[in-house]
Amino acid sequence: MQVTAGPAGAPGPGPEDGLAPAGLCLRPDPGSRLLAGGMVLAGGFPVRVLRLTPSGARHVASWWSGTPVPDAPKARALARRLLDTGIAHPVPGGSPWGPADVTVVIPVRDRQAELTRCLAGLSGGAWGGRPPGPALSGGAWGGHPPGPALSGGAWGGRPPGPAQTQMPRVVVVDDCSIDPAATARVVSGAGARVLRRSVNGGPAAARNTGLAAADTPLVAFLDSDCIPGPGWLDALLPHFADPAVGAVAPRIVPAEPGRTWLARYEAASSTLDMGARASIVRPGSRVPYVPGAALVVRRAAAGTGFTETMRVGEDVDLVWRLAASGWRVRYEPAATMRHRHRVRLREWFGRRKDYGTSAAVLELRHPGAVRPLYVSAWTALAWLAAAAGRPAAGAALTAAGVALLARRLARVTGEDWLRPTARTAWPLAARLAGGGTVAAGRPLGSAISRTWWPVALPAAMAVRRMRWPLAALVLAPPLLDWLDRRPPLDPARYVAARLLDDMGYSLGVWQGCAARRTIRPLLPRIASRHLDTPRANSSGTMMSSPDRS
Repeated sequence: MQVTAGPAGAPGPGPEDGLAPAGLCLRPDPGSRLLAGGMVLAGGFPVRVLRLTPSGARHVASWWSGTPVPDAPKARALARRLLDTGIAHPVPGGSPWGPADVTVVIPVRDRQAELTRCLAGLSGGAWGGRPPGPALSGGAWGGHPPGPALSGGAWGGRPPGPAQTQMPRVVVVDDCSIDPAATARVVSGAGARVLRRSVNGGPAAARNTGLAAADTPLVAFLDSDCIPGPGWLDALLPHFADPAVGAVAPRIVPAEPGRTWLARYEAASSTLDMGARASIVRPGSRVPYVPGAALVVRRAAAGTGFTETMRVGEDVDLVWRLAASGWRVRYEPAATMRHRHRVRLREWFGRRKDYGTSAAVLELRHPGAVRPLYVSAWTALAWLAAAAGRPAAGAALTAAGVALLARRLARVTGEDWLRPTARTAWPLAARLAGGGTVAAGRPLGSAISRTWWPVALPAAMAVRRMRWPLAALVLAPPLLDWLDRRPPLDPARYVAARLLDDMGYSLGVWQGCAARRTIRPLLPRIASRHLDTPRANSSGTMMSSPDRS
């Protein structure tokens, strides 16, 4: 069957009430802290500071001990605030959805060996940890009889037999393979369904073709180089019990241990692996995006899907459009998806460069979301003073920033900031402003190596006293990463791989900027304050906006 798909439209609007569901259990983020006797809550990413009402403080204390969110509007609004800021994360329980409610869409162009492994992983127990029951057998599609598009030759060229009953909701979209017959044989042998596009449109267009063919409430997008394991849906589907959740992504891990130095680096530092901490996903959060290599989406939220004019970055764009439309996207590292990483130097470096080219398009579509550095003005001035050889001036600027932040935080904590009794505002200000200024050296070094090195390198060559500071800034992030991750790779080769990684991405960024005639992805974003003046919100708390350092 040959099909085409149109361009993507806006995602469907998210739920209107904005309340967390009653009965949901919450757990605090590891970085969240209750202060001032439980009346002040700090945490999230970027950091928020909330002053709780007495009832809000009681709710938070009970949630931290495992009590579900009650069916009260103010409590549910507060719970949603904690989830949206990253101060808390959901503890998914039972789910109204099961494997029968999911259509798996796999875009592919040739790559029959990878597709064979992916489909083999989907068979049997890969469906939520148990083989499909009677509801999945034969032609049953979650209570919906197959329409005309599901019959006849759509099943890889032959009617479904016993093998086909294993995976009735797997749709492979052949994006104009050179050898379509070989792809059809692989799909047919696995008992899945194949749709063939008449024109190659790239991953976004192929996914949209599968999305349009799905008639289940949930759609799981998998790349052909993913290898699902038993129960891969088990930790993902419960998140959809929250009606505001539009998409959930697992953690992507290497399919096999790395054998070469590049494979070991990629296993420890892949751009597809978003880490071990759960998070809400949106620009500016700890996990700002999730890759489309493995992503489960609510059909009602997806609209018509991905932006087909984007060959790279289309998954980031979809996630950010979902967030802008009021949907929540969750990253769930308790669920893992094995993936065959690129570990040959030429194709690996080329892919890094491809990723960089998407920065300009994403920044134009989502202004302010793709910048090399986000920093407060106080932090920027302190680092400029230090770089100019005036560390005392930098320290003075940092101290002034701490004092001003303490004054603002005192409005949240209810303290007199000039008195010694202000035991919450000052330590918190020192941690956020003072510690943030010191910690800003790491993202500053990353910005130099990932974006600014074509300018920084000539500057270092021209100005002798800048050489050692710039070298230290560039080397610090990969060395700190090595200490954090402790990969099976010595520091020298890890640092070399990381710098090569950054170089490839940077070349793509500059190429994309030239093609789009914009410099916005090259510019830092500087906030005027560490924290804005606190303001009341609808859940009876006092809130301050994020610390940008």
